[in-house]
Amino acid sequence: MKVAIFSTKSYDRQFLITANYDHEHELVFFEPRLNRETAPLAKNFPAVCGFVNDQLNAPTLEILAAHGTRLIALRSAGFNNVDLKAAAKLGLTIVRVPAYSPYAVAEHTIGLILTLNRKIHRAYNRVREGNFSLDGLLGFDLHKRTVGIVGTGKIGQIVAQILKGFGCRLLAYDINRNPVCEELGVTYVELSKLFSESDLVTLHCPLTPQTHHLVNADSIAQFKQGMMLINTSRGALINTEAVIQGLKSQKIGALALDVYEQESDLFFEDLSNEIIQDDLFERLLTFPNVLITAHQAFFTKEAMQNIAETTLSNITDYQEGRSCPNIVNVQQSIAPNP
Repeated sequence: MKVAIFSTKSYDRQFLITANYDHEHELVFFEPRLNRETAPLAKNFPAVCGFVNDQLNAPTLEILAAHGTRLIALRSAGFNNVDLKAAAKLGLTIVRVPAYSPYAVAEHTIGLILTLNRKIHRAYNRVREGNFSLDGLLGFDLHKRTVGIVGTGKIGQIVAQILKGFGCRLLAYDINRNPVCEELGVTYVELSKLFSESDLVTLHCPLTPQTHHLVNADSIAQFKQGMMLINTSRGALINTEAVIQGLKSQKIGALALDVYEQESDLFFEDLSNEIIQDDLFERLLTFPNVLITAHQAFFTKEAMQNIAETTLSNITDYQEGRSCPNIVNVQQSIAPNP
């Protein structure tokens, strides 16, 4: 099948070309993001492959459908960037990669926690400049600390398993309880209780209308004073302006983000020689207790292999008329967990 692949970097091409040896699709790579303006590039492509920051809204989907596209293959777990109702109306099939490597995201989450807590990033820069002072680098033991996990799908479960090894007290919130987490000793509580009792809150839920701005001024008011907040899920789970106010009031004592609400204009690009126009993002960077990585939690060799292999298998299933287990439907837009 002829496939137009958008938002591609050299590493995407490497893994997709290797995985395609078993499928023999005709892959055409486009570096630009997929949106209303770039959609005409996919004319006469029956399949289009998109990534997390591609804008698969109704206008984009209408252009794709009008030009012959019938399949949208997402090389991501999340599908909040797709208008599923519009896709269904246009007869477009949407497939995704639901579990490429939960270990990759979970392990990056732990890395952010340890780095932010022990100020490893700041210590690294100090030592390189010949500054061996420990002032300002004081951290805390994770042992016996209370950690709140919002969303206990596969990623949240692995985070819980790792933090259990640190000796943390684990609280969780999810519409559906995970029996593996319960066996670990995780206690499921209401969100307000999780916020008020947790020294550290980490987000692992999908972005849906119900979870949009889950962290806002009201929820921050419930936080334990000086808590740590981690988000490796979706940027819009957090209201950035409210979080900045939480940092200024010191209600939030530390913040680590791998995702950002307006990241589509920033992440995955080299903007080191440009003036970044996003004032909220630039303001976040001024805080010494904020650590940001550019949506790299998923970025491991194993995850990239799984993403490529599953994406191409999804396309092959569609091409050959087989039932695909990774089809996304309208009802999933309100699903509690990936």
